[in-house]
Amino acid sequence: MLSINPKDISIPKLHAYLLGAVAPRPIAFASTIDVDGNPNLSPFSFFNVFGANPPILVFSPARSVRDNTTKHTLDNAEATREVVINAVNYDIVQQMSLSSTMYPKGVNEFEKAGLTMLPSDVVKPFRVAESPVQMECKVIDVIHTGKEGGAGNLIVCEVVKLHINENVLDEEGHLDHYKLDLVARAGGNFYSRAREGFFEIPKPLTTLGIGVDQIPLEIRNSKILTGNNLGVLGNVEVLPIKETVDNFAKEHPQFVGISEEKKHTFAQEFLENNDVESAWKVLLIK
Repeated sequence: MLSINPKDISIPKLHAYLLGAVAPRPIAFASTIDVDGNPNLSPFSFFNVFGANPPILVFSPARSVRDNTTKHTLDNAEATREVVINAVNYDIVQQMSLSSTMYPKGVNEFEKAGLTMLPSDVVKPFRVAESPVQMECKVIDVIHTGKEGGAGNLIVCEVVKLHINENVLDEEGHLDHYKLDLVARAGGNFYSRAREGFFEIPKPLTTLGIGVDQIPLEIRNSKILTGNNLGVLGNVEVLPIKETVDNFAKEHPQFVGISEEKKHTFAQEFLENNDVESAWKVLLIK
């Protein structure tokens, strides 16, 4: 295990470690204008949502690690107190990347990236017409974490108008993540395409799982079952009763009289097919 004191390595190296380890990160495609009305557009991956009542987004145009300069986005947000946060999907990821080029102040990145400026309803900065979700925001606070290269500048925004392309909604009006097709940022030149890696985990908040600590020791110490497998097994509210297990054994005699290792292997196969109940029944056969 490599253990590092952040103060003992260079900022660029620390920056690279952090961006590689805290990933993937959502992208805030931030549109602002300067005091003279010149549009600016730039992506930031230090970004997330921090509340719904009021609806709060926070992103951070950090000071340059190379030369300690600040982003035009930060200057504009502090001066005008308005910003539009546009979601980035796969269809515009290359244009988004192009807009991150360090163009001189006053250059319109919408034009450079070939994206369409769409007038906002409440704030002055333009929306990205091609973005599937656009959030008009008022800047309510800017928190500077330092004055040296690599320091963050947290722009706290309240969403005052939300625009969603209806093509990314499902039949019930919810965002369909496959249609949305968002991309996320990692370290270096790496990105990830969200819809290619989706999987579901039932939220423990909706049920009171028994917990891994209540799983029988011989199962908990399995050489076959992984930590993820145990987590799924521990998220059931109750174990199958003996009668149910006995009936399962009669219907599936191939699971009777086999070694614990084989039981665990079969249970793992059931878990991989999201059949938690059958996994437990196999494990509990005597």
